[in-house]
Amino acid sequence: MSEAPEQDRNSNPFKAFLSGGFGGICNVLTGHPLDTIKVRLQTMPRPAPGEAPLYKGTFDCAAKTIRNEGVKGLYKGMTAPLTGVAPIFALCFTGYALGKRLQQTDDNAKLTYTQVAIAGSFSGIMSTVITAPGERIKCLLQVQQASGGERKYKGMMDTAVQLYKEGGIRSLYKGSCATLLRDVPANAFYFLAYEYLQDKIKEQTGSEKISVASTIFAGGVAGISYWVVGMPADVLKSRLQTSAPGEYPNGVRSVFKDLVRRDGILALYRGVTPIMLRAFPANAACFFGIELANEAYDAIAALL
Repeated sequence: MSEAPEQDRNSNPFKAFLSGGFGGICNVLTGHPLDTIKVRLQTMPRPAPGEAPLYKGTFDCAAKTIRNEGVKGLYKGMTAPLTGVAPIFALCFTGYALGKRLQQTDDNAKLTYTQVAIAGSFSGIMSTVITAPGERIKCLLQVQQASGGERKYKGMMDTAVQLYKEGGIRSLYKGSCATLLRDVPANAFYFLAYEYLQDKIKEQTGSEKISVASTIFAGGVAGISYWVVGMPADVLKSRLQTSAPGEYPNGVRSVFKDLVRRDGILALYRGVTPIMLRAFPANAACFFGIELANEAYDAIAALL
């Protein structure tokens, strides 16, 4: 597989649905351990005066997690995103394909970068319906027992059932606004960075064909772009989704005011080290998986 297929300007939503789902699975398998560390750093309790923080940083969090819970502790909560990631990424890439198609004046029209960003934002709106409850469950599973507390949830389904019993569908979708605040702008920059780099590579090579290595590189940079934009909202989302009922009466606004007042504005980038370490390989794996799925789809379509 030496070359990636030419980018389809008139995107096929069904093809995007299938390839996006497979790419999402590759993303989770590659990046979940660092995601666990990120969530634990974002949600660790504030130390009492004169007391050391629970984690000193990324590597201290990893070391303590492995020492106390084994390597499997880094994979806590993976069932939720692994189960939901196929439809999440499928909806994300389908939304992007639909967003592009809705703005095209004809089948071969090349979109402007502003239109690419709008299509990316649309993808964030579409995927939130699955992303929000999936992230809520994932974060709760990732943080339980992190500070030696009691194990409340036995797994993904048990967490979902308990949340529904506690507060109905509203409890499952706690943090949805924060998820939208993260994914709408972050997805815009995610796809914008990817398309921009793809175009620049084509200009330099003078060919519409792009090597798989270049596609993987563009995907990795796109992942970093996503988190540069989405990190503050992600911190707010994680704290809100793992908070006790009633702790933040005004939702994400209460979380923002409390966090900035107590810890300062830089707390909005808490956990940035593990997520940036994760961003490139996880999203490179995602786009590599997408290219594999696209080639398989094209091969099967050619036989039919």
